[in-house]
Amino acid sequence: MRNAGQLHGQLVDGVWRQIARPASKEGHFNRVASAYLDTMDKSKFLDGDYTLIVSSACPWSHRITLLRQIYNLQKVLPLIEVNAVIDNNGWEFLSSEFDAKYLYELYQRTDKNYTGKVTVPVIWDRINQKIVCNESNEIINQILSFYPADSIYNWRPEHLLSDIANWSDRIYEPVNNGVYRAGFASTQKAYDEAFFQLFEMLWSINQHLKRSEYLCGDRITEADWRLFVTLVRFDAVYHTHFKCNAYRLSDYPVLFAYARELYQIPQVAETVDFKAIKTHYFKSHKHLNPSGIIPKGPIVNWLAPHGRHISYF
Repeated sequence: MRNAGQLHGQLVDGVWRQIARPASKEGHFNRVASAYLDTMDKSKFLDGDYTLIVSSACPWSHRITLLRQIYNLQKVLPLIEVNAVIDNNGWEFLSSEFDAKYLYELYQRTDKNYTGKVTVPVIWDRINQKIVCNESNEIINQILSFYPADSIYNWRPEHLLSDIANWSDRIYEPVNNGVYRAGFASTQKAYDEAFFQLFEMLWSINQHLKRSEYLCGDRITEADWRLFVTLVRFDAVYHTHFKCNAYRLSDYPVLFAYARELYQIPQVAETVDFKAIKTHYFKSHKHLNPSGIIPKGPIVNWLAPHGRHISYF
């Protein structure tokens, strides 16, 4: 392993410490797997016994807040947000809901000897006072399993399951994770690799959307929302902060119109907090932006007419 010259906080044997962020010897960013993958109980979920902890800035959290909003789960799944800025103690609570100041305290409460990253999103079991799951994919899988496949909000129509899985896999490494691979690369080679893979895939998606209304045909699916959470942050932070600057999203006429259509679906814009997004990235990553100055731009009109046929579900 190679020290990327970056420090980040995590728990080591239950103690909060600042340690060097690991990277491969080639300088590639390595995303650490989530630690908690337990299963929610459906009856407890429907009774409102779980709390969703998120950051408005985090794209992985955003997947869950979109699902919560679109499926109208606000009453059964209470939501608590952490502060947009990660300080030396990690994610900080804005309320006293958990009798804790920092998220890592809930990880300690779950396992006093826990070693690993302290991440969002988190499903917190209020009855048993423990973390159930902190992996966005698994949280989505579990919540979707609680609702009938013929729901009008269905993110996974049965006849499109293969296409959804294929697109979700295709966009994850070069796009969803690709912006981080570029931004946190510690060698030119690792950055170049992530950079070119990212823009090759964005161009490919742009061309695909000239022929297809959405990623998987004529209706919006989970794959579209997985892509959206990265696209909506692209010009605001990834283009500048992560040096993903070959083109802006707004330079892709088809892709940008598609992203605007998703943004303009009722309730979706409520899940997008551009102030929190920019504050988090530009103030939390001191090794990339030591001054902590938040850029005023770019000015992007997400409410401009998109000119696309509307077929929400």
